[in-house]
Amino acid sequence: MKRFLTVENLTVIGIVLGIASGVLIPEIMLKLKFLGDIFLNLLKMIVIPLIFVSIFMSIASLASINDLKDMGIKAIAYYFLTTALAVITGIVITNIIHFDVSGLERHGEVIKVNEFTWEAFLNNLIPSNIFQSFSEGKAIHVILFSILFGIAVVSLVKHKKENVVGFFDGVNDALMKIAKWIIALSPVGVFSLIGYVVADKGIGVIISLWQYVLVVILGILIHAVVNLGFIAYIVGRFNPFKYFKQVREAILVAFSTCSSSATLPVSLEVSTEKAKVDKKVAGFVLPLGATVNMDGTALYEAVAAIFIASVFGIELSIFQQIIIFITATLAAVGAASIPSAGLVTMTLVFSAVGLPLEGIAIIIAVDRFLDMFRTATNVWGDLIGAKIISRLMEKDEHRKN
Repeated sequence: MKRFLTVENLTVIGIVLGIASGVLIPEIMLKLKFLGDIFLNLLKMIVIPLIFVSIFMSIASLASINDLKDMGIKAIAYYFLTTALAVITGIVITNIIHFDVSGLERHGEVIKVNEFTWEAFLNNLIPSNIFQSFSEGKAIHVILFSILFGIAVVSLVKHKKENVVGFFDGVNDALMKIAKWIIALSPVGVFSLIGYVVADKGIGVIISLWQYVLVVILGILIHAVVNLGFIAYIVGRFNPFKYFKQVREAILVAFSTCSSSATLPVSLEVSTEKAKVDKKVAGFVLPLGATVNMDGTALYEAVAAIFIASVFGIELSIFQQIIIFITATLAAVGAASIPSAGLVTMTLVFSAVGLPLEGIAIIIAVDRFLDMFRTATNVWGDLIGAKIISRLMEKDEHRKN
C-alpha cells in the first residue's frame, strides 16, 4: 500500500479528483483555489534562488570554460531543433485537418499590447539592477548574471574559488531540501488548481471550440511522443517511456501549474535523483530550458494562427506559412524576456502574416485549458534535453580519457 501511495501516484489521483470535483461541485472548488495558490507561491518562492545557484554550481564545477561552451552549444542547438520540429508538426496537422468554423464569432475584443521590437527585446536581456531582477523574478536576467558570476569564480585562484563554491554547494543542497518538502504537497496543490480551472471555465467553451482544441492537443501529443521520443532514442540512446516514468511527477506538476519555471524545483529533483542525470548538466540545461525552450507554446501559436485565418476566411499561402514557422520558432525561444510573453508572441505571429489581432479574443477562452498541455510539453522537452546532453557530455569525457 505504501508503495502505491507515492507522491507521483497521489498527484495523478489529485488531477482526476480535481477534474471530477470541478464538474460536480464547482462552487466548492472555486473557494478552494487558495490551496493551489499557496502551492504555486511556494514553488515560485524557491525558483529564482534555485536557478541562480544551480547554474552557478554547474559552471563552477566544470573542468574548463570550454566544457561550458560545449554544453551551451549543445543545449541551444537542441532547443532550436525541437522548437522548429514542434512548429512544423503544428502546421502540417492544420493543413491536413480542415476546420469547420461555421457558427464561431468572428469579432471580439480588440487585443492591445505594446508593439514588439527586437531592439527592445535585446535591451531587455541585460539587467540594470540584478537585485531588482531577483525580486521581480526575471529569470533571463538571473541566468545571464549566474553564468557571468560562475565564469568569474572559475577564473579565481584555487583557494578563493573553493571558498565560494563550497558555500554555494551547501546553499544548493539546502534549496533542494526545501524543494522536496514543497513537492510533497503536489497532490493537494494540483487537485486545487485543476479543480478551479474546470469549475471556472466549464466544459461548454471547450466543446464550442472542440476542433481547435483537438488539433492543438493532437499536435502536442505527436510532438511529445513521436518527435521528442525519436530524438531521445536515436540521439540520446535511451528509452523515452522508461525515462517518462522516472520524471512523470514534473510533467504532472507542469500540467497543473502551467508554469515551466514553477516546475523547475521538481524537474531538478526528479531528473538528478530518479533519472540519474548529471547534476552539472541538469543545473545548467533545465533552468535555461525553463526560460527559453517553449516547444508546446510554439506549436500552439502556429495552430492558432492558421485556425484564426480560417475563421476570418483568409487563405494563407505557402510563403505566409513559412513566415509563421520562422516567427513562431524565434518568438518562442525569445519569449522569456518579454513581459506578458504568451500574448505578445501570439500577436507577433499574427502580425507577421497580417491576421487581425481581435482573433485572439475568440480562442482566449480555452487558453488556460490548452496552457496545461503545452506547458507539460515544454517541461518534457527540457527533461529530454537534459538527459540527451548528459549522455553526449559523458561520451565526450570518455573520448578525452
